[in-house]
Amino acid sequence: MADTELNLKIRPLDDRVVVEPIEAEETTPGGLYLPDTARQKPQRGRILAVGPGKLRDNGERSALAVQVGDEVIYGRYVGNDIEVAGRDIKIMRENDILAKVTR
Repeated sequence: MADTELNLKIRPLDDRVVVEPIEAEETTPGGLYLPDTARQKPQRGRILAVGPGKLRDNGERSALAVQVGDEVIYGRYVGNDIEVAGRDIKIMRENDILAKVTR
């Protein structure tokens, strides 16, 4: 878990993850400034903490496909927005994540 990164005192349950959104760009590729009202809601973020995995019928936990530090893309209106230590974060289920960003 990434308790030290944000001084997080949150431990997600089951298949939930804590994501810090990466803010949308302030300018277009052509260099035009975008005011706050024109920016889209962020759909990328960095995983700060992961739960232990979903509990299956046989009593074992399913491993999550993401881990702390991964950059992910998620749906526009998924998860729950909360504020911790003055920073906005999202708590969502692993299946709300659409993809991992690879470099």
